[in-house]
Amino acid sequence: LGIGRRASVFRQRGEALPPLFALRHRLADRLVYRKIKSRLGGRLRLGVSGGAPLAKEIGELFHAIDVLIIEGWGLTECTTAASVNRPNRLRFGTVGLALPGFEVRTAEDGELLIRSPTVFAGYYKDADATSEVLAGDGWLRSGDVGSIDADGFITITDRKKDILVTAGGKNVAPQNLENALKTAPLVSQALVVGDRRPYVAALITIDPTVAEGLSGGQIQARVDAIVDGVNAERSRFEQIKRFTILPRDFTAEDGEVTPTLKLKRRVCAEHFAAEIEALYAS
Repeated sequence: LGIGRRASVFRQRGEALPPLFALRHRLADRLVYRKIKSRLGGRLRLGVSGGAPLAKEIGELFHAIDVLIIEGWGLTECTTAASVNRPNRLRFGTVGLALPGFEVRTAEDGELLIRSPTVFAGYYKDADATSEVLAGDGWLRSGDVGSIDADGFITITDRKKDILVTAGGKNVAPQNLENALKTAPLVSQALVVGDRRPYVAALITIDPTVAEGLSGGQIQARVDAIVDGVNAERSRFEQIKRFTILPRDFTAEDGEVTPTLKLKRRVCAEHFAAEIEALYAS
C-alpha cells in the first residue's frame, strides 16, 4: 500500500507518475490492489461521500488502490451541493472547491457562509427560523465551522453547535477527535466531552467482535494506545486527558443515536452523566 499512497500523492498534485514508479504501481495493482477491489465487486472506480466527514485516512487508503472517493458538502437550504472534490482537483480531508455559481466564506466566528442563486428564500411561514439562518446580502449560515485555504479548498471542522469551549476558553471540535478514535477497529463509538470543563475527556465503546478473546486489561491497554496516538497529533488543549470505556454501545433504541448513527450528544450526556462526572472527579 506504500506504493499506492505515493501514487495518490502524485495524483493529488496533478502530476503524472514517473515511468519507473508507474511500472511498480502496475505490478502492485496486479498482485495486491485487484484482490482488494474484487471484494468490492471488482468494478468500483468512484464513490461519493457526504452527510458526515470522511476520514482523510480512509480517502487516502481507497485512493491508494485506485478507488477514488470524492467528498462533497451542501445543505437542504441551498438545494444542491455547495462544494465537492473533483477527480482532477482533490485534497483529502477537505470537501473540495466551491461549485460554479457558489460563493463560500467564513464569518468572524469561523462559521461557513454560502451564497448562491440556489439558496432558499426561507422556511414556510416561519420568519424567525428564516432570520436565524439567512444573513444579509443573501448569505446562508451553514451551521458548520471550518476554514478555506489559499487554494480554495474547504475544510469542515465541526458543527457550530457542537464545538466545545473549555474552562480555559479554548475551542475544541469533538467530531474530529471522535472520528480519529473510531478509525481504530476496536472502537465502535466515542463521545468527546469538555464544554466548560478544565480538560477534554471521552466516553468510548468497544466493538465486541474485535474485542473477542481479549481480557479487560488487554482492552484497556489497547485503548490507552489508541488515545495516545490520537493525542500525539493534537495541541495540548485538544488532547483527551481521561476516558472511560462504557459497558455498551450508544443505541437508537435508547434515543442516543439517530437512525444514521449520528450521536445525540445531549441525550448521551444525560444517560451517562455519572460516568462523565467521574472523569472530572479529583
